[in-house]
Amino acid sequence: MDNFHAFADDDDDVGKLMGATNPRDTTIQILISLALGIGAFLTFCVLRPRWMGLYAARKKTKNEATALPDLPNTFFGWIVPLWRITDQQVLASAGLDAYVFLAFFKMAVKFLFVTLFFSLIVIKPVHDAYPENEDLLPGNKTHHNHTKEGHADMRRSIDLLQLHGTSNSSVPFLPTNLETDYLWMYVVFAYLFSGIAMYLIISETRRIIEVRQEYLGSQTTVTDRTIRLSGIPPDLQDEEKIKEFIESLDIGQVESVTLCRKWKELDQAMTERMDTLRRLEEAYTIHLGYRAVERNLETLPVAQPPPPDPPAALIPEDEQDENAGLTGANGQAHVAPYERVRPKVTLRFGWMKVHSKQVDAIDYYVERLRQGDERVKQLRQQKFAPTPLAFVTMDSVAACQMAIQAVLDPSPLQLIANQSPAPSDVLWQNTYLSRRSRMIRSWSITALIVLLTIFWSVIFVPIAGLLNVDTIGRVLPQVGEFLEDHENIRSLVNTQLPTLIASLLTVLVPYLYYYMSWYQGNISQGEIELSAVSKNFFFTFFNFFVIFTVLGTASKFYQFFERFGDALQDFRKVAYTLALSLQRLLPFYVNFIILQGIGLFPFRLLEVGSMSLYPIYLMGAKTPRDYAELVQPPVFSYAFYLPTALLIFIICMVYSVIRASWSVLLAGLAYFLLGHFVYKYQLLYAMDHQQHSTGRAWGMICDRIFVGMIFFQLTTAGQLILKQAVTRSVLMIPLIITTVWVSMLYGRTYKPLMRFIALRSVKRGERYTDDASPEPVSRVSSNEIAPERNVWADTNGPQLRYHRETRTMRGQAVDECPETGLRYINPSLVAPLRGCWIADKHVTNGGAGEPPVGEDSV
Repeated sequence: MDNFHAFADDDDDVGKLMGATNPRDTTIQILISLALGIGAFLTFCVLRPRWMGLYAARKKTKNEATALPDLPNTFFGWIVPLWRITDQQVLASAGLDAYVFLAFFKMAVKFLFVTLFFSLIVIKPVHDAYPENEDLLPGNKTHHNHTKEGHADMRRSIDLLQLHGTSNSSVPFLPTNLETDYLWMYVVFAYLFSGIAMYLIISETRRIIEVRQEYLGSQTTVTDRTIRLSGIPPDLQDEEKIKEFIESLDIGQVESVTLCRKWKELDQAMTERMDTLRRLEEAYTIHLGYRAVERNLETLPVAQPPPPDPPAALIPEDEQDENAGLTGANGQAHVAPYERVRPKVTLRFGWMKVHSKQVDAIDYYVERLRQGDERVKQLRQQKFAPTPLAFVTMDSVAACQMAIQAVLDPSPLQLIANQSPAPSDVLWQNTYLSRRSRMIRSWSITALIVLLTIFWSVIFVPIAGLLNVDTIGRVLPQVGEFLEDHENIRSLVNTQLPTLIASLLTVLVPYLYYYMSWYQGNISQGEIELSAVSKNFFFTFFNFFVIFTVLGTASKFYQFFERFGDALQDFRKVAYTLALSLQRLLPFYVNFIILQGIGLFPFRLLEVGSMSLYPIYLMGAKTPRDYAELVQPPVFSYAFYLPTALLIFIICMVYSVIRASWSVLLAGLAYFLLGHFVYKYQLLYAMDHQQHSTGRAWGMICDRIFVGMIFFQLTTAGQLILKQAVTRSVLMIPLIITTVWVSMLYGRTYKPLMRFIALRSVKRGERYTDDASPEPVSRVSSNEIAPERNVWADTNGPQLRYHRETRTMRGQAVDECPETGLRYINPSLVAPLRGCWIADKHVTNGGAGEPPVGEDSV
């Protein structure tokens, strides 16, 4: 025990963390977040009806969003209609992934509402009745007022805790000291909150499974009937042989087989052709010199409309549809204001490319495009070597599911059937990668993540120390003296710098991990999305939460490692340091959640990233193709938003029992309420995302919640060990074992239904489709949702409401690829070799009247 006193006395800064702030810091954080959030929200309300091309991009461009109600253009009138949009409408318009994502936020709101209720009614009054020593409480002492009197209080607290531990050990289940009776509250609420979390997970999973089985069981699209068959042996690498093999299993008839081949040379040729085409379009645009004279009022103020096409009478009928999306908003015909010099391009040749000459850019790229077309046509006639991967389309969904859920071959890693992604979701450049190449890429990325984990661990420790005012004073004495004399500025440093750096890391680092996921060789974009979710959660939870809590405990981080070795000799020192760290980091996490929710969510609604990058992209946009790509809606990536939400949910769970837990739970409740509202708007109206989705992210969400639940139980046991309540901490062991057992049972029982479609669901869907009325569904107004789109709201009648007709908007199914239709085929094999998109092919300005370029030149 003397060593423990020495450990507390020698280090005057033990437990003084960057989050150890006074109430002034949290007040400043709330005021700043409110100022940022309200300002951004009011700005969005002003700009939303003006910039519909940005804030209603999905509603204006995506067929799946046409059935959603039109939101009023009034200042606040859009809020209530958006809030009233039901889960059925979300499912019908945005798909299963969006439905599952929003379901997690709703589940988090339910859990935090219940835990906040108990925290305010029971936990907070009990903690107020049994206050701990002041220097163990966050915010009760400032950084510069650490006196000897405080050391005496700490020593008396330690002696009292040791005395309590002695008395508790003599009568384990009947503590004699009444001051430790309230510690039973930790055990009771740990069991209660864990039980509530398990109940919500299982009940929500059962509901999602019901919706998913009904949603996917009634589908008959090509995607739902296609198998991704991998590990094909060399003797079966032929379309006819694969068809005969599958049909010989007596599971159904095969409609088509697409055997992937080594199309690398063809894909490279198409990429080079597209690069040449873009350069030719730029040369034509520069030469013709079109400039817009009006601004489209629905775009950003700095945006100009793309150069318009000529009148429809001058364009062949088969090319009018192609150019419809690239014409200007005003449809005016322009001519070049004055004659322009034809652009030049510099060619380098000879030894070491030391010689150069300039040639006409248009003539040069026209010839390169012609050569590229010839090369692509030749490669399309070539027979490429097969790969051990194929897409097999069955005649029914039931046959597809039987193949997926069965073992087709007794040899390991051979003839493995999985559900196929949508044709437009396939990354064809990865289909001809060998298994060895994929394994090398996967292990290389894993090794790189391990190195990055070490790197982030090294980075977080000095950040945790340097952001402490006392440590800043030791490194920069003048700055430390200035902060000591200015309390408000010191509060800003304690409050804003840690939360700002943490927020920047949680925003920027996921881009790195998402970029790395693209090089793992995944077959589809959906697999990349799930892989990025896993990587980003590992970063946010392990590096940001675990490492930050463990290694960021001491303000003198350069001395922490020296003393940590001595502390390992006495486990009580470690428990004291980590438990004190968790308690002292509470204000930091409160400030972080407040900034993320109240301060930054309105900026996500405002789409500041798209607004800030738009002028940069606009400056580089020259051709009609550039302008067409510029006005596309931004893509919503779950990998950037889901890991942070999971982290905040786990933080709220970990802090749900300890002292001052109500502040974390209240901030978390506000975060998930605002998050559900913001993401609902973006998924339905503003941002594009996957349409043929299967909701596979729900299994990952629940797995990580179970991990957070175990971490919550361990930290609660650690708090009891800190308070010398060993008997109570031992009672946490059955809860931890139960949680592990439930998670394993959950994986065996529920997760298969999140991967496969039950044959019974498929048969119900087929019966409903057969019994459905052949009459077409009558059109409804834009403010209503047709009853057929309501998936499972009609509890009295048949609940299979989402058949193929509801998945088809304007004659095009959601998994249809514009180039290949409903076929699994590499677009490089069938994509038309279109010519350049320019404003007027009939203008001959300075010799620009060349013959048409390519097959469909404009």
